[in-house]
Amino acid sequence: MNDKVGSKTVLSYLYVCPTNKRKIMVLTDPEFESSVLISTDEGASFQKYRLSFYVLSLLFHPAEEDWALAYSHDQKLYSSVDFGRKWQLIHEHVTPNRFYWSVAGLDKEPDLVHMEAHMPDGNVQYVTCRAQTCTEANRNYPFSGYVDISSLVVQDDYIFIQVPTSGRATYYVSYKRESFIQIKLPKYSLPKDLHIVSTDEKQVFAAVQEWNQNDTYNLYLSDTRGIYFTLAMENVKTTRGIAGNQMLDLYEVAGIKGMLIANKRQDNQVKTYITYNKGRDWRLLQAPAADLEGNDIHCILPFCSLHLQLQTSENPYLPGTISTKSSAPGIIVATGNIGAELSYNNVGMFISSDAGNSWRAIFEEEHNVWFLDKGGALVAVKQPSVPTRHLWISFDEGRQWTQHSFSSVPLFVDGVLVESGAENQIMTCFGHFSHRSEWQLIKIDYKSIFSRKCTEEDYQTWHLHNQGEPCVMGQKQIYMKRRPGNYCMLGRDYSRILSAESCICRAHDFECDYGYERHSDGNCRPAFWFNPSTVSRSCSQGQNYLNSTGYRKVVLNNCTKGVKEMYTARKQQCPNRPPKGLLLSTKDGKLTANLGSNVTFLVHLDEGDSLRTNIQLDFGDGTAVSYSNLSWTEEGIKHVYKSAGIFRVTALAENVLGYDTTTLFLHVTCPVEHVQLLAPFVVIRNKEVNITAVVLPSHSRTVTYFWWLSNNTEPVVTLDGSISYTFPTEGMHTVTVQVAVANTILQDTRTIAVKEFFKSLLLSFSPNLDEFNPDIPEWRQDVGRVIKKALLQVSDFPEEQLLVAVFPGVPTAAELFLLPHKNQSEGKKKSEEELERASDVIVGALNQNLVEFELKPGVRVIVYNTQLTLAPLVDSSPRHSSSAMLMLLSVVFLGLAVFLIYKFKRKIPWINIYAEVNQEKEQEMIGSVGQGDSTPKITLSEFSTSKELMEKELEARVKRGVGNAYESTREIPNCTSV
Repeated sequence: MNDKVGSKTVLSYLYVCPTNKRKIMVLTDPEFESSVLISTDEGASFQKYRLSFYVLSLLFHPAEEDWALAYSHDQKLYSSVDFGRKWQLIHEHVTPNRFYWSVAGLDKEPDLVHMEAHMPDGNVQYVTCRAQTCTEANRNYPFSGYVDISSLVVQDDYIFIQVPTSGRATYYVSYKRESFIQIKLPKYSLPKDLHIVSTDEKQVFAAVQEWNQNDTYNLYLSDTRGIYFTLAMENVKTTRGIAGNQMLDLYEVAGIKGMLIANKRQDNQVKTYITYNKGRDWRLLQAPAADLEGNDIHCILPFCSLHLQLQTSENPYLPGTISTKSSAPGIIVATGNIGAELSYNNVGMFISSDAGNSWRAIFEEEHNVWFLDKGGALVAVKQPSVPTRHLWISFDEGRQWTQHSFSSVPLFVDGVLVESGAENQIMTCFGHFSHRSEWQLIKIDYKSIFSRKCTEEDYQTWHLHNQGEPCVMGQKQIYMKRRPGNYCMLGRDYSRILSAESCICRAHDFECDYGYERHSDGNCRPAFWFNPSTVSRSCSQGQNYLNSTGYRKVVLNNCTKGVKEMYTARKQQCPNRPPKGLLLSTKDGKLTANLGSNVTFLVHLDEGDSLRTNIQLDFGDGTAVSYSNLSWTEEGIKHVYKSAGIFRVTALAENVLGYDTTTLFLHVTCPVEHVQLLAPFVVIRNKEVNITAVVLPSHSRTVTYFWWLSNNTEPVVTLDGSISYTFPTEGMHTVTVQVAVANTILQDTRTIAVKEFFKSLLLSFSPNLDEFNPDIPEWRQDVGRVIKKALLQVSDFPEEQLLVAVFPGVPTAAELFLLPHKNQSEGKKKSEEELERASDVIVGALNQNLVEFELKPGVRVIVYNTQLTLAPLVDSSPRHSSSAMLMLLSVVFLGLAVFLIYKFKRKIPWINIYAEVNQEKEQEMIGSVGQGDSTPKITLSEFSTSKELMEKELEARVKRGVGNAYESTREIPNCTSV
């Protein structure tokens, strides 16, 4: 090549155009010069062009042979439309390997570029633009917010991003370039890491490492749109690659849709499983019946089976430890072992000719195996660690092998390039004779080993099946394949599938829908955290929605009739519902903003008719807006605050059936961090109670505490982390505390039940519950609801008078509260006696282990009475003053128990945490927005007075109609500004 490019030119990389093999681009070594050598005649001649940047990688367009993207050493992205002769800068700062060409049929412009670009302020955004006109004015931002670095994936019909969050990963997907929608994983998967495995079969395969996993991942499958994910397999093994990256032990078999092989870790063992219906059902691999010498192998399932290594090769010219080919369906060649678990000792080579139903041993040592002539022949070479002069070829799917010499000197084979075409059967071996020798290239023309071209008599039919079951993915599939042993060459028009007949739908053609789990009896039931009766807010009156039966058809399954109607979601009319589950947040998730900046508020409604629900938002600074329906707020509601302070932002959702409200307290110029509010769960009316805010981590500077007690509209401001308060009325009272530390703001909320008297019991659980406790508020709330349901099954005590509080920390513990009825007209003494009787019934059931619940399939949790309670009955009557000493002693004893738990187990901040009615909120970390370290001046008079709130409440009751579809702004009397 020296005579073409010059003897002093040092080359680094060679690229061949994927759509035109005659075009070659060679990069020079940047340590000497930055140039590109271009050939359009398969390397017969080259032209040299100077570059103003150093190229790290190239990405060719999938259809246009002259279009390419170049990524430079300084993270700039360039484009060329004349095969590298001229380059145009696209963007100054792009994340490595996060740039993509357009996808045909989805993107309107063929020269559109998707990229993850860095902004001047350090944030990262998803940007698109045309390759040659990517100026700032021509750039688009399909996702308006920021994204996490190295999270953009553009693949087939889907685009994935991850957004910055405080502690939890949140993922979004765009299907066929539609708006981004948040990905829905099971509620408590709590992913630490997520990888997109594949998207090529009209759904997404995702590997998720959950909060309690370290070296395994769970495999999830989505619906067609890539939004709702269900579990396909737990604890899939990972293998660390040469570059240190984690590779999932999961393999998609080429040529047969829905067929996968995976290595699963179970009981400290790794076993190989196979599925024929995309993870709906898995089974172990049957080991060969005999070894290479014909001796019987006694391997009985499930104690013994065949296990395969599933690593793909990082060398593109080596096949990896398992190989299949779409043009040779049913043939699987893999490295593995026979035994109780996967092992990397005493391994051999195995082959299946019937899609994994039966296996045969072919070599006792590891070999690399390639497919020749579209899978009509197999060629095997020993692993590169051993030099060889021979290769082995089989024409009967590995039953017999013939040895051929390809080199006079033993060669370490580093790779093989198989060039297959109608008139070109060339196999190129490259390697080295010794570790010090240069690379050797050996071309082998294997056309001569075929005696003729195949005719119809050389083919036979093959029926795909799963252990005799002919219906695979809802079809009976018949393939045409060459008869083993016929030395003929396959033709260009070789057809793989002869026929595919649809089968009658059966249960195994359906997987569990989102929110449902498969139990031991094979049925799908709602998970404990999922409410199947919830209807989407997009379901408007007069429309229909699909009500899930708990099942969904496996994607690309072609079965018909049978149980299809029974398992398919049923069309039902959208009910007319009042608003419920109204949530208000800022777009960046923060409760602070810079003075004068645009704050975007997001309004979310869990239930209700979004098209017939009026939305009102009071910004708390004297202005408010109103929208006729929720669709007008999808992009967020923007507002600019002109004064500093704490603002009570209130949202109201209302239709003819009812209303829902929510409040957000926004700090302008002050950020939010973390605080834990310690408060009793149930208190006595007119009895003083101590409420404490604990700041973690502790700060040495002065801390300002803002307390919202009960329904007060203005906070109590203190410099002490504790406050005493007396609740004058019975009912549920909300307490909110916000803490300001220099430029940091933090908030927490608790709900306290205020009663005249109550009864309480401490609860403990069987140890298996701790294995599934992620120690987050939502989990405690859901488990508290399940415990309450289990207690109601052994007692006829009214549900509204039974409260359960699950404590933070491990071991898991809880407290049960028995509350009196609201109507005590029959007498207080009678109510006290009812609580005592109910307590005795529940304690009796707990002592007999009659209270239990199922957390997930196969996991039952028993609830126990710890026999450590507060005073037998707590009330505010003066005649019970004699029991004060008893209550004091009980509290002291309880305090000692809590201290022991704290000392030897894990700190429990407060033993009275109400999980049944308290909507615990996850803490949000918010950065500083101030310009200095001094605490900014805060105005508390920004809040509306009680009279104003009453006027707005009365106004909301009068307005029951649906407003006009436009934004209206009304002025509220302005508060004092800073």
